[in-house]
Amino acid sequence: MLSFRQILVKKINNKRAKVAVIGLGYVGLPLAVEFADKGSFVYGIDIDKKKIAMLKQGKSYIQDIPSATLKGVLKNKLFNPSSDYGNLTHADIIIISVPTPLTKTREPDISYVVNAAREIKDNIRRGQLIILESTTYPGTTEEVLLPLFSQRGLKVGVDFFLAFSPERIDPANKTFNTANITKIVGGITKDCAYLTRLIYSKIISKVVMVSDSKVAEMAKLLENTFRAVNIGLINEFALMCDKLKVNIWEVIEAAETKPFGFMPFYPGPGLGGHCLPIDPLYLSWKSRLHGFEPRLIELASQINSYMPTHVVNKTVELIDTRCKLPVSQAKILVAGVSYKKDVCDVRESPAIEIIRMFMEKQAKVSYYDPFVSQISLDDKTLHSIKFTKENIRGNDCVVIVTNHSKIDYNLILKNADLIFDTRNVYKNINNPKVIRL
Repeated sequence: MLSFRQILVKKINNKRAKVAVIGLGYVGLPLAVEFADKGSFVYGIDIDKKKIAMLKQGKSYIQDIPSATLKGVLKNKLFNPSSDYGNLTHADIIIISVPTPLTKTREPDISYVVNAAREIKDNIRRGQLIILESTTYPGTTEEVLLPLFSQRGLKVGVDFFLAFSPERIDPANKTFNTANITKIVGGITKDCAYLTRLIYSKIISKVVMVSDSKVAEMAKLLENTFRAVNIGLINEFALMCDKLKVNIWEVIEAAETKPFGFMPFYPGPGLGGHCLPIDPLYLSWKSRLHGFEPRLIELASQINSYMPTHVVNKTVELIDTRCKLPVSQAKILVAGVSYKKDVCDVRESPAIEIIRMFMEKQAKVSYYDPFVSQISLDDKTLHSIKFTKENIRGNDCVVIVTNHSKIDYNLILKNADLIFDTRNVYKNINNPKVIRL
């Protein structure tokens, strides 16, 4: 009689293994569609019924997934989106790709992961491979998921298989996507890792196995902490350069001429998105539980979190000195509100905090973003204005927060009286109306 490992290997190699993806957001939907597009049958599961309704109609809400591709896998009957966790019993591979935010006290909130895992536990059967992709603290797979599934009397590596494989999605990246970003996998046992590498190798060009799930969890946190700490460093340099009246952008260009030992990072109005502002704090929280205080991570987080305040304070100062107005009487236009260039994602976007602070100072604030039609701030909803020279001229200051390619910066330059450029979009322009971060 074949073992569950042998059965799963045979199913994967024959493309008969059914995949279930829990969480159809920026990570889960591209992954589900990639599997379906490569010939695997996929159950897509999400508790958001509006998302499921859109998917069933072939309408993609994720920028990197064309609706035409979605319609193709639906037409071929390889993708079944629903909110029914009962479908998990039919799946051979279950992938968890749900959010892992922070609580109000800046501690890990893995409730989405735990809720998904409980649904799996209620529907688990022998022979399944379960993979966690959601970014989390080291030990989650082994310390949280494994005991939960083991309650059913199943033995890991024999009756079921469990692994961690961190997502590495970069929204709107035209070069790297799900299929060509190297995948890391770490299993609870060697067989768990082997099976995880095998299934991902069917859709991803390169898959690398590490010794265990903790290494894979830690690797993801190192990647994002590396970026967050270096951005914190360059943001601190920007704050120093502001005091010393030195152009930080020229400083970076000069340093970049060194052919070794330097990698350029750039300052900005603050960190945003689902990774950089959050992931390093998962690591620092876990480290403190083990008696180690990660000071560098905390300091970088403090600096990066301060940047929206710096942008607001600098704008207030500029309006006062250039326009001779108190901020409460000023009209401010924020250009770009998504967390990064050319995406529609506003999660943790510094622009939201910047707008909120301007409003608290009673300034009249509007925004323009070609990717984001509206945003919610507490009990208020703001809509993107029409991008016209009249709407630009009606403001005392234009603050460039997100450097979208689709924004006509020349139109802003011609019609704005004062511009605070936090992204260096006017790199080669020497104009007294332009003030850089």
